[in-house]
Amino acid sequence: MRLVDLSHPVETGMQVFPGDPPVRTELAATVPQDGFQVSGLHLGTHSGTHVDAPLHTVDGGAPVDTLDLLRLLGPARIVRVAGLKKTDTIRWTDVEAQLEEVAPGDIVLFHTGWSRYFDTGAYLQHPVIEVLIAERLVAAGVTVIGVDTLNPDPTPGAGGVLDLPVHSVILGAGGAILENLTNLDAVTWPNPVVSALPLKLRGLDGSPVRAVALEL
Repeated sequence: MRLVDLSHPVETGMQVFPGDPPVRTELAATVPQDGFQVSGLHLGTHSGTHVDAPLHTVDGGAPVDTLDLLRLLGPARIVRVAGLKKTDTIRWTDVEAQLEEVAPGDIVLFHTGWSRYFDTGAYLQHPVIEVLIAERLVAAGVTVIGVDTLNPDPTPGAGGVLDLPVHSVILGAGGAILENLTNLDAVTWPNPVVSALPLKLRGLDGSPVRAVALEL
């Protein structure tokens, strides 16, 4: 078996979506002083590598604890898009050939290489996915997608207008979106199985995940 970790480490001060709660870890007890170590953890539901549940953008949508875990554990298609520049749009014509045999229930992950900019200002100016791609995938029975960027939609700068068309299509169909993936370049074998299981956070809109790709 081969396994590739697709997750960013969770640590104090790591990059988050603008305006989201900052990530902070702190020691609450130590072995020398207390005989055991315990740490406090403060973070938002969309920190690091995480999954968006429908409730994230759909009023009354399903929370993360009700997602069918089998939809977040299964065969994956990695769509590789090279040579992208800041804020480029990935269009259907760029990826159509790689999605010809996509099957209902597949997890489709977009590899842009942008994860190399994580924790820098350039990460906020990531490529985005054309909404037509989301519409075609949902029509094909795909309701879980993932990106190695902060967002499949544009991330606005200070005072910018938030527009989430890909979220609307995928989450509006009851699907889920994986964000802030990394190491997709290390998945070099065909037909990987991907696992990205969330914490069972009752009634919440998303959760950090430990995403991995497996060769079984």
